[in-house]
Amino acid sequence: MRLRELEMLLQKVDPFIDPSPELEQYSTPAPIAADMLYTALGHGNIADRKVLDLGCGSGILGIGAHILGADKVIGVDSSKKALDQAAVNIDESGSEMELHLMDVSEVDIKADTVVMNPPFGCQNRRADRSFLDKAIECADNIYSLHMASTLTFLERYVAEQGRELWFHKAYKYDIPHLFTFHSRSRKTVDIVMITIR
Repeated sequence: MRLRELEMLLQKVDPFIDPSPELEQYSTPAPIAADMLYTALGHGNIADRKVLDLGCGSGILGIGAHILGADKVIGVDSSKKALDQAAVNIDESGSEMELHLMDVSEVDIKADTVVMNPPFGCQNRRADRSFLDKAIECADNIYSLHMASTLTFLERYVAEQGRELWFHKAYKYDIPHLFTFHSRSRKTVDIVMITIR
């Protein structure tokens, strides 16, 4: 499957219906999700692998991993509303994905690869750190999205955990007006996908 074909399929995945500002529930844009997963596929970390989507939200990364041939996909989220939406999206896409309602701290699942778009820490400072810690505990290969301004910190933090941040790629992330505290119709932020091994 070509990258553009994957992106077109992921465009059909519905975003959060009633997102929570506290949980920073911003849907991963299909072009970013597709490129992230295609990168992981090229590194040999999707096809025929067990993939864990931490904070899976409405399921776009897990669905994409299944489309690209993952052997098993597991999605975890602390929001029942998000998992209900993910279940609808999984069914409509014809994908297979096992869903679990739990906080990231409760996860005790081993996988080959973790894919995730964790909270950026805009509402709750360092909110992404618990996701990073859990991902490192669960898998050898990690693909994760973060604010670009934190890249230097992430490189240091990952090294302190005995891992290597060996590849990264920058994106422009458009955040639509979703919550009352948003003053603009749309805001673009610089984010980075990091890969950890």
